[in-house]
Amino acid sequence: MIEELGAKVKAASKEVAQLSATDKNSFLCQLAESLIQNTERIIQENDRDVAKAKEHGISEIMVDRLRLTAQRIADMAVGLRQVADLPDPIGQVLQGFTNLDGLKILQKRVPLGTVGMIFESRPNVTIDAFSLCFKTGNSVLLRGGSDALFSNIVLV
Repeated sequence: MIEELGAKVKAASKEVAQLSATDKNSFLCQLAESLIQNTERIIQENDRDVAKAKEHGISEIMVDRLRLTAQRIADMAVGLRQVADLPDPIGQVLQGFTNLDGLKILQKRVPLGTVGMIFESRPNVTIDAFSLCFKTGNSVLLRGGSDALFSNIVLV
């Protein structure tokens, strides 16, 4: 299953790398709006995770990290818009020179391709990690903690 997901994410990386800054920013803003429009559903799914965590005796500090509120979801949307407002780093030339044979050598920012990220049960990280990878033209394979399963499913 992981190999299959990895192959799909790798294939997607080629498409993501080709997106224009305008397309990436537009998508991030649409995602922010979708979070706001689906706040109630996100909270319902998150409540399932919170209830399960409490049943398993997870500490209140960890439960608080897991919990999504309308304000936290709004903050996630703000974060998406802030990432959209950042300059697109892809294609920026950091430095360059022409060697003695006339060959131009450039240090240029390009996407990595595919990023894998493992994180604990903090569903807001799902959106944060995705937005930063997407903005930089990378696809991402996310593995959140099992405590946030329902939250992560509804967020992706």
